[in-house]
Amino acid sequence: MDLTFILVVLVVVIALTFDYTNGFHDAANAIATSVSTRALTPRAALLLAAVMNLIGALLGTGVAETIGSGIIDAPTGPHGLVVVLSGLVGAIVWNLITWWRGLPSSSSHALIGGLMGAGIASLTDVHWPVILEKVVIPMVVSPLVGFGLAFALMIAVLWIFRNSAPGRTFRRFRIAQTISAGAMALGHGLQDAQKTMGVIVLALVVGGFQSTTDIPLWVKLAAALAISAGTYAGGWRIMRTLGRRVIELDPARGFVAESVAASVLYTTAFVFHAPVSTTHTITSAIMGVGATKRLSAVRWGVARSIAVAWVLTIPAAAGVAAGLYLVLSLFL
Repeated sequence: MDLTFILVVLVVVIALTFDYTNGFHDAANAIATSVSTRALTPRAALLLAAVMNLIGALLGTGVAETIGSGIIDAPTGPHGLVVVLSGLVGAIVWNLITWWRGLPSSSSHALIGGLMGAGIASLTDVHWPVILEKVVIPMVVSPLVGFGLAFALMIAVLWIFRNSAPGRTFRRFRIAQTISAGAMALGHGLQDAQKTMGVIVLALVVGGFQSTTDIPLWVKLAAALAISAGTYAGGWRIMRTLGRRVIELDPARGFVAESVAASVLYTTAFVFHAPVSTTHTITSAIMGVGATKRLSAVRWGVARSIAVAWVLTIPAAAGVAAGLYLVLSLFL
């Protein structure tokens, strides 16, 4: 059997494995706030997140095209496929490490870091201007926007409902959280499933099975189903961190955090085609609503641990991918 064909199949399988780990790693992004405020039961929240992930994955291709053609220029043939394969494995390894530690790091940046590391190790062209514009700037700006908008909107909500009965108000916000959690899960599918689609298409182009960066329907469906299955499998360790350890959330703050994070995800996907981190966005929004209580209400020690994981994600995934490529290249 042709080596190129075998490698393409292997890349597709591992890409979908990454998509699955992305689902259970990032399931907490969509549901932690709703579960922690008891707006939804854990299983109902996971089912909602899985369904909305599936729908969101089928809504666009802009982020997929950025990943598929904007990060590296992998050479055609087996050599290029090993580059892509190494990048995927680097991302999966970092996902598993941070999941085990209960740290909500970015699967998106793990994937981008993996591709960058494999590209550098293989002397492949890395598109640094695209990475600066589509990755680095959004990586810095999206959490700041999430924090600022969540803080401002929560202040407005507190003022509007300042004379309302807390019990009745919280019951209404628990109902509203069903909508905001669904919106957040839709944005997660829109962003994260597309990244896997982009990697699969990159492998098809490098392997000579496709000449354009168009996303075939089977790729969309496979990526959507993989991330949904991973989401339904759950991410309980990370859910505890986002739902309780950063700050104790009430329904109003949970609703605001989810709504702001979802709006940021939609804007970056549809307008800028930028692969931003759902993890960074929702975590910063949770900190923003928490800061309206008082700054000390946010457990900044936990936030600092999360920030360290954010900083390490790209170089750590890049290092694993580069090391794997150097090993595999010995057999080419």
